[in-house]
Amino acid sequence: MVDRELLLRKAVALEQYLTELEEFRNLEPETYRGDWKTQRIVERSLHLAIEACLDLADHLIADRRLRVPATQGETFEILRDARLLDSFLATSLIQMAKFRNILVHDYARIDPDQILRILREHLQDLDAFRLAVLASA
Repeated sequence: MVDRELLLRKAVALEQYLTELEEFRNLEPETYRGDWKTQRIVERSLHLAIEACLDLADHLIADRRLRVPATQGETFEILRDARLLDSFLATSLIQMAKFRNILVHDYARIDPDQILRILREHLQDLDAFRLAVLASA
């Protein structure tokens, strides 16, 4: 059985991270590259938002007794295979899970252009996932 209260707490946290990230959505590349404080805020907020998605996904997988993922990216494949996510959203979230690993483990490889692309083009994917989880719970 879905722990609705836990799900709602995670969904609210995700919504808050996305709201905070919206403030940085239209940053100019030069401004972003030249401001290490903004970089840290954006990178950490993205990390937390992606982690919230992974937590929500893990909760759904456990609740539905789906197979255990071997990787974080596979988490979203499992939800796609269970028809809880469409292919487009699952693909985007798989890429986000991979990007989370770069944020956490390999700071030297963080590409500012990729960060800005995520801010402009993929924040809505994280929110779409949040809404899909709430609808399926």
